[in-house]
Amino acid sequence: MRGRATVLHGFVHVIVVGCGRVGSELAVALERDGHDVAVIDKDRRAFQKRLPERWTGRAVVGFGFDRDHLEQAGIREAAALAAVTSGDNSNILTARIARETYEIPNVVARIYDPRRALIYQRLGIPTVATVTWTTDQVMRRLFPEVSVTEWTDPTGELALLERALPPAWAGRRIQALDMDERIRVVALRRGSQSKLIVRDLVGQEGDILWFAVRKDAIDELERRLAGGEGERR
Repeated sequence: MRGRATVLHGFVHVIVVGCGRVGSELAVALERDGHDVAVIDKDRRAFQKRLPERWTGRAVVGFGFDRDHLEQAGIREAAALAAVTSGDNSNILTARIARETYEIPNVVARIYDPRRALIYQRLGIPTVATVTWTTDQVMRRLFPEVSVTEWTDPTGELALLERALPPAWAGRRIQALDMDERIRVVALRRGSQSKLIVRDLVGQEGDILWFAVRKDAIDELERRLAGGEGERR
């Protein structure tokens, strides 16, 4: 059983840069979930072609790396931004401006060249390569503080959860998140690589973790993630 994350902390203002197939799908999904959404695209016709007639969000003609256009889209009130145009350089530049100039907490950039992903990850910019890009994946990057249920066993007692490693756990032993027979961290994705958890593996910012968790321990896992009380190497 798969489940898409829902935001636990209320609705937010989100900016989507690029109104192609991916951007428009993402914008519609965000609006459907109750968020306030602004879309930026250089081609006015993209809004008419891709967005539904009932669209109630903002539509700004311009570029995501132009600060005037970002201001029109409400960047100062935004909590998240997704740069999903057809150009890697434009997307990364937009993401860096959002993160570094406006201090937007959750930023993600679409990327066509997966070899660049690790470089951008080190800059603190989550990326999703085109070959793996889905609306579901970008929603996870926009709201990394929300756990996503990937699978549950037939009894409903055991779940496999995906969760971004909180910044407080960077530099700490990942296995410190384990708790008796109720919580086990089993694997992680780091950049373009996935690996099983081994002893003394230390977390890095940008890691995506998978947990095997008993249903009655999910709240405890969230408390442990929020606390960041693991051992430093």
